[in-house]
Amino acid sequence: MTPATLFAASLAAGLAADKKSAEVTDWAGRIGWLVGLALFVALVYWLMREGWKWRGALQGDLPEPPAAPAEPGETRLAMTGRYHGSTTAGQWLDRIVAHGLGVRSRAELTLTDAGLDVVRPGARDFFVPAGRLRGARLDKGIAGKVLTEGGLLVVTWEHGGKLIDSGFRSDRAAEHAEWVRALNSMTETSTTEGAER
Repeated sequence: MTPATLFAASLAAGLAADKKSAEVTDWAGRIGWLVGLALFVALVYWLMREGWKWRGALQGDLPEPPAAPAEPGETRLAMTGRYHGSTTAGQWLDRIVAHGLGVRSRAELTLTDAGLDVVRPGARDFFVPAGRLRGARLDKGIAGKVLTEGGLLVVTWEHGGKLIDSGFRSDRAAEHAEWVRALNSMTETSTTEGAER
């Protein structure tokens, strides 16, 4: 070995020995940072929860959604999927949280002559009478959920003098178009019957 090679080998060995991590000596400082971070996360969570409760209090004038009738009639369509929430109609970011309408959940939708029955395991069920249905469309988003274009079934209905958009996504998205046709057909029929009276 030449002296230059020997020098390079000893230099590399020395550098490798120096690459050891320094031992942690300031445990109190690290624990303090962790406690501070945990308190900050808890504060943010508490503020979000209070904001949700405050929004619910502001929407306190909205009446309780009706329950499904004992005899809803023959099933026109049925669907399983997800309920993504409700907003003020036309304002996809104005979430409605009163009466559990802001809680996302699994959902089973059943359309009958009486209206739209929304059964939500783990959340409050609600029913939209046929006379309160105002239409349906395919959309890409509702408060807190954005999908591809046409990936969301949005049902517009009237409740307590307010128009509401409720967003659903079927387990089989191909059936959304059939739901839009059926709901809009029901809406047009009830509007025509109301105009003739």
